[in-house]
Amino acid sequence: MKTVLVTGGAGFIGSNFIYYLLRTHPEDRVVCVDCLTYAGNLSTLKDAMENPHFVFYKTDICDRDGIDRIFTVEKPDIVVNFAAESHVDRSIESPEVFLRTNILGTQVLMDACRKHGIERYHQVSTDEVYGDLPLDRPDLMFTEETPIHTSSPYSASKASADLLVQAYARTYGLPVSISRCSNNYGPYHFPEKLIPLMIANALNDKPLPVYGEGKNVRDWLYVEDHCRAIDLIMREGRPGEVYNVGGHNEMQNIEIVKLICDYLHKPYDLITYVKDRKGHDMRYAIDPTKIHRELGWLPETPFRVGIVKTIDWYLNHREWWETIISGEYRNYYERMYGNR
Repeated sequence: MKTVLVTGGAGFIGSNFIYYLLRTHPEDRVVCVDCLTYAGNLSTLKDAMENPHFVFYKTDICDRDGIDRIFTVEKPDIVVNFAAESHVDRSIESPEVFLRTNILGTQVLMDACRKHGIERYHQVSTDEVYGDLPLDRPDLMFTEETPIHTSSPYSASKASADLLVQAYARTYGLPVSISRCSNNYGPYHFPEKLIPLMIANALNDKPLPVYGEGKNVRDWLYVEDHCRAIDLIMREGRPGEVYNVGGHNEMQNIEIVKLICDYLHKPYDLITYVKDRKGHDMRYAIDPTKIHRELGWLPETPFRVGIVKTIDWYLNHREWWETIISGEYRNYYERMYGNR
């Protein structure tokens, strides 16, 4: 039996990972730490709360004393850090928040890991640390050897955290691993990101704001495939290594928006092209050869299967996202898109 401490577990990927662990490793204990900022939703963990092997702490990962108390009580064997400010537009608006959580929070967690002696610290990173790729070179993909070349305060903060994790491994001998993943989609995705935003707006017959001409290309991975990869890495991956996790599902943003419209029988007239994001990366593409070769992982969910499962989930869980898109989120939405 392992005790796995998951930070950011009330967010999108973190909550899916918690449910994955409870389902596939019922013998393990899962400790969730989340400070419940705008993207952390405790109702997401409602079913997990009923599991006797699950415990929740409302704590900021930058709270050194609070984190130390949790480690003292729970004695985790493995720590998986999902906790991060992750929205690029928000990072352009308020960079300092991203630097605090994504860098200093990572340091606090690793200091606690050093003090209490853990088997593995795993950092959940992003393919955005590599920058972007040209649209006219489909042969190019990010590998673990691709130099870091960030484009936004968000990606810079995640790259900084990755470097800090590697430094702790070399300086202190901390057993670490890092995963860099392509864009995720699936249940519990906060409705400021592309896919859930388009689903929610289309269902409400609202405009579908698409940056620029919508030709930016992303590599999409169904969230459960990502959870399976992280679980493999933290248990079987080599300490000190970086593993790229990609879906082999490259699509233009506009293709996804039209696919959602088609499935929901909504007109393309809802699509509204808005002023492009500052420093907008054109294309991401991950080469997951290493994790396949070493750990046998491959994505299992084709995009056209996963996107239908995702849209159906939002159709069947309207209360979850309708609650979220009121209040503060609505104010933020207007700031981002109202004048474009």
